[in-house]
Amino acid sequence: RKLYESVPYIEIEDLNKKLKKVVIVDVRSAYEFQTLHIKGAVNITLASKTFVKKMKELRKSTDKPIVVYCNGKTCMKSYKAARKCQIEKIENVTAFDSGVLDWAKKYPSKTLLLGETLKSADQLISKKEFTKHLITPDQFGERVASTNAIILDVRDVFQREGISIFIGREFAVNLDNTKRLNRFIAKAKIEGKDLLIYDASGKQVRWLQYYLKNKGVKEYYFMKGGINRYFKEMREQELASKK
Repeated sequence: RKLYESVPYIEIEDLNKKLKKVVIVDVRSAYEFQTLHIKGAVNITLASKTFVKKMKELRKSTDKPIVVYCNGKTCMKSYKAARKCQIEKIENVTAFDSGVLDWAKKYPSKTLLLGETLKSADQLISKKEFTKHLITPDQFGERVASTNAIILDVRDVFQREGISIFIGREFAVNLDNTKRLNRFIAKAKIEGKDLLIYDASGKQVRWLQYYLKNKGVKEYYFMKGGINRYFKEMREQELASKK
């Protein structure tokens, strides 16, 4: 809120009261939206080149206030989206800063998880359950070297930029491409192999865990902090070796 003082915001109880009087826009990726979103929300991804165009089209189609949201707390996409709308003269756009996770915990019946109404907040994956599947970049590298696990790079095309860290061993999988993802899940199950998965910063895999759990996958590990942490630790080790 302090970083975006010009952006109006709405809190969770107030949004619930006004739910039928506003248009809700999820500005996260399509994959995150398909995993968990507020009932009735539409997905207009902030990172998309068509974000402004689609928001302008939406504004023309309705007089209702528009509320944009993201993951909340450490995610600033809702504020960035609302600010972008201000710059582009798209009026009456408010940021919901609590985010989808807080919403799902408080109003599960008004939330969709993998296309189904959330029956209880207990269906949400806890931080403890998530961290059970996190391993450090060093541990990740050791597993790559010592096992025949299937390694998946789930960064998007823009994050990847042609950079791979386990050349010849890993497979690039866009999280929106469930058909390709399902092939590797099936392969891991049939061959009894673990899945070793990394993203850019360790945040995308949090949403992937819901899909893996839904598919009955049990043996999988995520690189803690993603490739960003991997390179950071490499630089730190290099600097330490020069001292």
